[in-house]
Amino acid sequence: MTTLHRLRSTATSWKSAVLGSSGVFLRDIGHGLLEVGHNSLALLGLTVIGIALLAGGRADLRHALEAQTLSWLQARHEARQPPPVETVDLGEPDAIARATAADPKELSRTQAAVAGWLSRRYRVAPEPVSRLVQEAWRVGELAKLDPTLILAVMAVESSFNPFAQSPVGAQGLMQVMTKVHDDKYEAFGGRHAAFDPVTNLRVGVLVLKECIARAGSLEAGLRYYVGAANMDDGGYVMKVLIEQNILRQLAGEKPLPLPARRPAAVAEAADHDAAPAEAEPIARATTLPEKIALLH
Repeated sequence: MTTLHRLRSTATSWKSAVLGSSGVFLRDIGHGLLEVGHNSLALLGLTVIGIALLAGGRADLRHALEAQTLSWLQARHEARQPPPVETVDLGEPDAIARATAADPKELSRTQAAVAGWLSRRYRVAPEPVSRLVQEAWRVGELAKLDPTLILAVMAVESSFNPFAQSPVGAQGLMQVMTKVHDDKYEAFGGRHAAFDPVTNLRVGVLVLKECIARAGSLEAGLRYYVGAANMDDGGYVMKVLIEQNILRQLAGEKPLPLPARRPAAVAEAADHDAAPAEAEPIARATTLPEKIALLH
């Protein structure tokens, strides 16, 4: 037992000695690192102070230091920013040349009154309507047609929708049968020009003038235009004439006399087909508001 006790005492003493030595070693290392850190910070501080004093004394060094510092800050700021979103340049400065629009202030008082009423009635922007009113006056003078008639046909045919198309293929503002009159679009580059508002107006005027010349009168010409030369026009002629008279009154001109009834041949065809007579109630309307109410 004595020998075993001695061995245990010896091991305990050796362990205590080793632990004590290790603790002293670690403390010495910690103090050394702390001393080195203090000295390094002191050296860094002295270096910064020296650089600051040197830069303060020399303007070129100060500016170089400021530029480097600013560049570093900007680089760090840009590194924090999200990557830029890729954009596509769709701009086309010359696109304004294709726009069908005019400043309403450029119109005469007569044209402005007509354009303003059409804009409100058909809920379209005043600028394109102003351009179409200008064109109707200009082309009407060349074709010897009342500009209010041109605008009235346009209003009844498409309500100023330049992309309108009927079930039978009439297209654009004046609902011209493009396939039938494709030759008239050749001077404008082809049949796709039917959807250019100004081109459609001009071609429509040519067709309307031909119809009136062929039929011999305005009313008969309008029936030819709508494709109802020998049948009931469904009140089309009366709608156009009433719309024209409204525009004439807005333009300060006297309204034209309206037909009291349809021609006998058309009336007989309408009675035979049992079609409702739409023109008669419009013809009986005497006041402007009554006629406007019966247009649609």
